[in-house]
Amino acid sequence: MSSSEIADRIVAAILAQKLAPGARLGEQSLALLFDCSRTLVREALMQLAARGIVTVSSRRGWFVVQPSEAQSREAFDARRVIETGLIRCAQPMQAAQLARLQQHLAEEQAALAGPDVGRRSYLLGDFHVCLAECLGNQLLADLLRDLTARTTLIAMLYQSTHDAVQSCAEHVEIVQALQAGDSPRAEALMAAHIGQVQQALRRAAPDDDPLAELRQALAPVQPPASPPASAARDASPASATYLGDLL
Repeated sequence: MSSSEIADRIVAAILAQKLAPGARLGEQSLALLFDCSRTLVREALMQLAARGIVTVSSRRGWFVVQPSEAQSREAFDARRVIETGLIRCAQPMQAAQLARLQQHLAEEQAALAGPDVGRRSYLLGDFHVCLAECLGNQLLADLLRDLTARTTLIAMLYQSTHDAVQSCAEHVEIVQALQAGDSPRAEALMAAHIGQVQQALRRAAPDDDPLAELRQALAPVQPPASPPASAARDASPASATYLGDLL
């Protein structure tokens, strides 16, 4: 197994949501899993680090990235530009290309009906890579694979509420528009699809203040306000006795 194949396996695991943001990738564990040397594993991880998929700490090791809110916006913006631009500039699709997309959609729909959530997630993300390949640009298809992996991590990290059935239905509409030769409609549908996935992210970015929850929990407790002097003088003996007994 080559370092590129190891890197591809890690990206596929992310697309299938089997590797979460922040997951540790131990060199020794991966070397045992893939039955190869740690040097080969390190080469794969270095490739992924250059592609923005993993990060390394000199003391703690290799980890799957945890994209910030700013990085999330950049990733979706990049996908929007690339995918709509691909559709706008592409030549009319040939029958073989459309047949491949239809086959991919059939696999998506079968996965939605089955129990394998990982395969479903992988196919929904890989649709965009498949579309780029069918539109004839392998370079952008490779770039989209990495961007789609990053937005998959973002969806996991920021608790996406985007429905898988809805996502598949939107894919179907895009392919139908391409099949009809209506590139402007396909482009608009793609932009709307990416926008809806982005809008479904519902959690505030954790990187804005990594100590936010602890800061709130350990904030000084405010003492109760002292009652006005007049209210204290007007208090009845019964109420004073009751409070004394209670305390």
